[in-house]
Amino acid sequence: MKINHKALVTSLLVLSFGVALVANANHSWGSYHWARESNPFTLKLGDNVSASWDSYLNTSSSQWSLSSVLDTSVVAGGTNNTKGRSTPKNCVPTSGRVEICSENYGNTGWLGIAQIWVSGGHIVQGTTKLNDTYFNSGFYNTPGWRSLVVCQEVGHNFGLGHQDEDFNNLPVDPHTCMDYFVPDANEIVGPNAHDYEELDLIYSHLDSFNSYDDGSSGDSGSGGNGNGKGKPSIVNLDNPSEWGRSLKQDAQGKDNLFVRDLGNGRKVFTHVFWAR
Repeated sequence: MKINHKALVTSLLVLSFGVALVANANHSWGSYHWARESNPFTLKLGDNVSASWDSYLNTSSSQWSLSSVLDTSVVAGGTNNTKGRSTPKNCVPTSGRVEICSENYGNTGWLGIAQIWVSGGHIVQGTTKLNDTYFNSGFYNTPGWRSLVVCQEVGHNFGLGHQDEDFNNLPVDPHTCMDYFVPDANEIVGPNAHDYEELDLIYSHLDSFNSYDDGSSGDSGSGGNGNGKGKPSIVNLDNPSEWGRSLKQDAQGKDNLFVRDLGNGRKVFTHVFWAR
């Protein structure tokens, strides 16, 4: 008899946390999801990060792949970000996958940004940016903060929102990267059973096509290179003034979710993880 190891691991996680897989998860990001014809599907994460981030990206990929509906695969980066360069780059998206970038983006106030391009209700491409201006030294340069932020921003690229957004609250128990809290310095933060439950709900129905790069063609989805038409984006998403309309604020009173309407049912959502 063939054993489904992913299902077994997920069940053990759920039992250990005392959480039943019932339809009560509530932290999806606007119900947006990657279109796919079957579960589990494999989403590519483009590695455009420096060597100091590689282990955290690989660990986060492994953690999220414990989901029963989603696998991730770290692949060579496809954006214009170049490893070893100290100047900021745009982290240009690639249709059908997520590009993960790290750079010295400057004293912007944010630790990480996740952006998804949607067409109708489906995600067609995404990016995660990690701001080395804060992570290269000082308070945020710990395994705890690095694992928390990369895991959270990648989680947003799947369609997940936060479980809690108030740093003054006690951390969610068991800890999850989809929470705002101060991690222990050497803690490796990942998803918890509630996050896997939410992914099960988000990806409970199947679609008639794939919006992710399944390797069957050179252009999956309709995301293109920023505006959903296969052309370079005319929106400078490094500039906060280009993020569009604010949709919500975190418990600190800071705008942390934005939407930019690109027309024809296409939008860009920007989720911002602000430094404390």
